Amino acid sequence: MTTVRINKYLADSGVSSRRKSEEYILQGRVAVNDKIVLEFSHKVDIETDIVTLDGEKIKPKKNIYILLNKPKGYITTVSDDRNRRTVMDLVKSKERIYPVGRLDYDTTGLLFLTNDGELSQLLTHPGNKVPREYEVKLDKALDENDRLKLLQGVLLEGKKGKFITITFPWHKDKKIISVVCEEGRNRFVKRMFRKLDYTVLELNRLSFAGINLDVPPGKSRNLTFSEIEQLKQKYTV
Repeated sequence: MTTVRINKYLADSGVSSRRKSEEYILQGRVAVNDKIVLEFSHKVDIETDIVTLDGEKIKPKKNIYILLNKPKGYITTVSDDRNRRTVMDLVKSKERIYPVGRLDYDTTGLLFLTNDGELSQLLTHPGNKVPREYEVKLDKALDENDRLKLLQGVLLEGKKGKFITITFPWHKDKKIISVVCEEGRNRFVKRMFRKLDYTVLELNRLSFAGINLDVPPGKSRNLTFSEIEQLKQKYTV
């Protein structure tokens, strides 16, 4: 599907904010294929339609969606005033892109980078309960009573946090754990275990929003069309 609402088309092109774009539409300054458009819901085919503002052609911004396997030793930010390596050193894009959420300096695994601010906000909004799966290596075996506590919920700074599932992928090794959570609070997984006197030695994100990690450390790939559609259909209201 290559159609979008005219107000989103203008906002995505970088012409202005969504609200300002709607003002332009109401003022009769926006045309699609030489016809003035006054409805926000008017659909534009980004491949074939010609959109103009005050007679000047508007080109749509190309949205970029990248999946990166973040290695240790990189910070999740666009730049760093201490000249540390950032995840931006690992990807190449002609468009200006940003990380979706954050992984700690020593945390590895799946990280999205995009210039689609709307989707990024949806994936990181707490109310959308976007699942994240991590493989965790602890300093000691996880006690069964503690496992149940983490599933029922523990307080972190006055707010309850919990894991949705906790499994043992290596079965007998109770130090290696797979957890699924729906929270993106800072250092959430590490703080959950620290609350019960465990130290996380290694933390690797295996999946985010149903998309699985499938590239080697330090490598990246573009999300497929079906993966992008899956994210948008599931988390866009």
